[in-house]
Amino acid sequence: MADRNKNLWAPWRMEYIRSLGEELSEEGCFLCRYWSDPARDGENHVIWRTPTGFVVMNRFPYTNGHLLVCLGEHRGELHDLGDEEMTGMTRMIRDAVSVLREALAPEGFNIGYNLGRCAGAGLPGHLHAHVVPRWSGDTNFMAVIGDTRVIPDALDAAYRELVDKAAALGLR
Repeated sequence: MADRNKNLWAPWRMEYIRSLGEELSEEGCFLCRYWSDPARDGENHVIWRTPTGFVVMNRFPYTNGHLLVCLGEHRGELHDLGDEEMTGMTRMIRDAVSVLREALAPEGFNIGYNLGRCAGAGLPGHLHAHVVPRWSGDTNFMAVIGDTRVIPDALDAAYRELVDKAAALGLR
Protein backbone atom coordinates (compact mmCIF):
# COMPACT_ATOMS: atom_id res chain seq x y z
CA MET A 1 0.00 0.00 0.00
CA ALA A 2 1.41 3.40 -0.97
CA ASP A 3 1.97 6.07 1.64
CA ARG A 4 -0.87 8.56 1.49
CA ASN A 5 0.84 11.43 3.30
CA LYS A 6 4.29 12.09 1.94
CA ASN A 7 6.30 15.06 3.15
CA LEU A 8 7.74 17.67 0.85
CA TRP A 9 10.35 19.60 2.80
CA ALA A 10 10.48 23.27 1.77
CA PRO A 11 12.42 25.16 4.46
CA TRP A 12 12.69 28.29 2.29
CA ARG A 13 8.92 28.79 2.75
CA MET A 14 9.25 29.51 6.48
CA GLU A 15 10.25 33.16 5.88
CA TYR A 16 7.14 33.61 3.75
CA ILE A 17 4.92 31.87 6.32
CA ARG A 18 6.24 34.09 9.12
CA SER A 19 5.61 37.21 7.02
CA LEU A 20 1.93 36.31 6.65
CA GLY A 21 1.21 37.49 10.18
CA GLU A 22 2.37 41.02 9.38
CA GLU A 23 -0.51 43.45 9.06
CA LEU A 24 -0.75 46.01 6.28
CA SER A 25 -0.93 49.60 7.46
CA GLU A 26 -3.81 51.79 6.43
CA GLU A 27 -1.49 53.47 3.90
CA GLY A 28 -1.00 50.14 2.09
CA CYS A 29 -4.68 49.18 2.17
CA PHE A 30 -6.65 49.62 -1.05
CA LEU A 31 -9.97 49.44 0.85
CA CYS A 32 -8.91 52.41 3.01
CA ARG A 33 -8.01 54.33 -0.17
CA TYR A 34 -11.43 53.52 -1.66
CA TRP A 35 -13.23 54.54 1.55
CA SER A 36 -11.43 57.89 1.70
CA ASP A 37 -12.00 58.81 -1.97
CA PRO A 38 -15.70 58.64 -2.95
CA ALA A 39 -15.01 60.76 -6.04
CA ARG A 40 -13.32 57.70 -7.58
CA ASP A 41 -16.13 55.22 -6.87
CA GLY A 42 -16.72 54.55 -10.56
CA GLU A 43 -13.05 53.88 -11.26
CA ASN A 44 -12.77 51.71 -8.14
CA HIS A 45 -16.04 49.85 -8.86
CA VAL A 46 -17.64 50.91 -5.57
CA ILE A 47 -21.35 50.19 -6.01
CA TRP A 48 -22.75 52.00 -2.96
CA ARG A 49 -21.80 53.39 0.43
CA THR A 50 -23.39 53.53 3.87
CA PRO A 51 -22.30 55.52 6.93
CA THR A 52 -20.21 52.54 8.13
CA GLY A 53 -19.02 50.86 4.94
CA PHE A 54 -19.29 50.18 1.23
CA VAL A 55 -19.83 47.47 -1.37
CA VAL A 56 -17.26 47.05 -4.14
CA MET A 57 -16.71 44.59 -6.97
CA ASN A 58 -13.84 42.16 -6.47
CA ARG A 59 -11.25 42.82 -9.20
CA PHE A 60 -10.17 39.17 -9.02
CA PRO A 61 -13.58 37.47 -8.86
CA TYR A 62 -14.33 33.81 -8.26
CA THR A 63 -17.47 34.26 -10.37
CA ASN A 64 -19.18 37.05 -12.25
CA GLY A 65 -20.57 39.62 -9.78
CA HIS A 66 -18.31 38.65 -6.83
CA LEU A 67 -18.71 41.51 -4.33
CA LEU A 68 -16.80 42.62 -1.25
CA VAL A 69 -18.85 44.11 1.59
CA CYS A 70 -16.38 46.31 3.45
CA LEU A 71 -16.15 48.06 6.77
CA GLY A 72 -15.19 51.70 6.23
CA GLU A 73 -12.57 51.83 8.97
CA HIS A 74 -9.37 49.77 8.94
CA ARG A 75 -10.14 47.04 11.48
CA GLY A 76 -9.70 43.35 10.91
CA GLU A 77 -11.68 41.43 13.52
CA LEU A 78 -15.38 40.94 14.12
CA HIS A 79 -14.91 41.48 17.85
CA ASP A 80 -13.63 45.00 17.05
CA LEU A 81 -17.06 46.03 15.74
CA GLY A 82 -19.75 47.77 17.70
CA ASP A 83 -23.38 46.75 17.29
CA GLU A 84 -24.09 49.51 14.73
CA GLU A 85 -21.16 48.45 12.54
CA MET A 86 -22.03 44.76 12.77
CA THR A 87 -25.64 45.50 11.90
CA GLY A 88 -24.44 47.71 9.04
CA MET A 89 -22.27 44.91 7.63
CA THR A 90 -25.16 42.45 7.82
CA ARG A 91 -27.52 44.89 6.08
CA MET A 92 -24.98 45.52 3.32
CA ILE A 93 -24.62 41.75 2.81
CA ARG A 94 -28.40 41.41 2.62
CA ASP A 95 -28.63 44.27 0.13
CA ALA A 96 -25.74 42.89 -1.95
CA VAL A 97 -27.65 39.62 -2.30
CA SER A 98 -30.76 41.58 -3.40
CA VAL A 99 -28.81 43.56 -6.01
CA LEU A 100 -27.13 40.43 -7.37
CA ARG A 101 -30.47 38.60 -7.56
CA GLU A 102 -31.96 41.48 -9.57
CA ALA A 103 -28.94 41.97 -11.83
CA LEU A 104 -27.61 38.46 -12.45
CA ALA A 105 -30.29 35.99 -11.26
CA PRO A 106 -27.88 33.58 -9.55
CA GLU A 107 -29.13 30.24 -8.26
CA GLY A 108 -27.30 30.55 -4.94
CA PHE A 109 -24.57 32.35 -3.00
CA ASN A 110 -21.44 31.74 -0.99
CA ILE A 111 -21.11 34.39 1.73
CA GLY A 112 -18.31 34.62 4.23
CA TYR A 113 -15.41 36.26 5.99
CA ASN A 114 -11.79 35.10 5.80
CA LEU A 115 -10.34 36.12 9.17
CA GLY A 116 -6.54 35.93 9.13
CA ARG A 117 -4.13 35.08 6.33
CA CYS A 118 -4.12 31.37 7.14
CA ALA A 119 -7.89 31.40 6.56
CA GLY A 120 -7.42 32.93 3.11
CA ALA A 121 -7.61 36.66 3.87
CA GLY A 122 -5.60 38.57 1.28
CA LEU A 123 -6.17 41.75 3.27
CA PRO A 124 -6.41 40.59 6.88
CA GLY A 125 -6.31 44.05 8.50
CA HIS A 126 -9.47 45.40 6.86
CA LEU A 127 -12.67 43.49 7.57
CA HIS A 128 -14.71 42.54 4.51
CA ALA A 129 -17.15 39.81 3.57
CA HIS A 130 -17.28 38.03 0.22
CA VAL A 131 -20.63 37.67 -1.52
CA VAL A 132 -20.16 35.22 -4.38
CA PRO A 133 -23.11 34.50 -6.69
CA ARG A 134 -23.30 30.90 -7.91
CA TRP A 135 -24.91 29.02 -10.78
CA SER A 136 -25.12 25.32 -11.52
CA GLY A 137 -22.06 24.45 -13.57
CA ASP A 138 -20.22 27.72 -12.86
CA THR A 139 -17.00 25.81 -12.22
CA ASN A 140 -15.56 23.43 -14.74
CA PHE A 141 -12.34 21.79 -15.87
CA MET A 142 -10.63 25.17 -16.45
CA ALA A 143 -10.38 25.84 -12.71
CA VAL A 144 -9.23 22.31 -11.95
CA ILE A 145 -6.83 21.62 -14.81
CA GLY A 146 -5.92 25.06 -16.14
CA ASP A 147 -5.79 26.94 -12.82
CA THR A 148 -7.98 29.51 -14.61
CA ARG A 149 -11.44 30.88 -13.92
CA VAL A 150 -13.80 31.76 -16.74
CA ILE A 151 -15.70 34.99 -15.97
CA PRO A 152 -18.44 35.51 -18.59
CA ASP A 153 -18.91 39.29 -18.22
CA ALA A 154 -16.53 42.26 -18.35
CA LEU A 155 -15.96 43.96 -14.99
CA ASP A 156 -17.08 47.39 -16.24
CA ALA A 157 -20.25 46.04 -17.87
CA ALA A 158 -21.20 44.13 -14.72
CA TYR A 159 -20.40 47.22 -12.62
CA ARG A 160 -22.82 49.41 -14.60
CA GLU A 161 -25.59 46.83 -14.27
CA LEU A 162 -25.03 46.40 -10.53
CA VAL A 163 -24.97 50.18 -9.92
CA ASP A 164 -28.26 50.54 -11.83
CA LYS A 165 -29.92 47.74 -9.84
CA ALA A 166 -28.56 49.13 -6.54
CA ALA A 167 -29.97 52.57 -7.38
CA ALA A 168 -33.33 51.01 -8.27
CA LEU A 169 -33.37 49.43 -4.80
CA GLY A 170 -32.58 52.80 -3.19
CA LEU A 171 -28.93 52.03 -2.43
CA ARG A 172 -26.24 54.61 -3.15
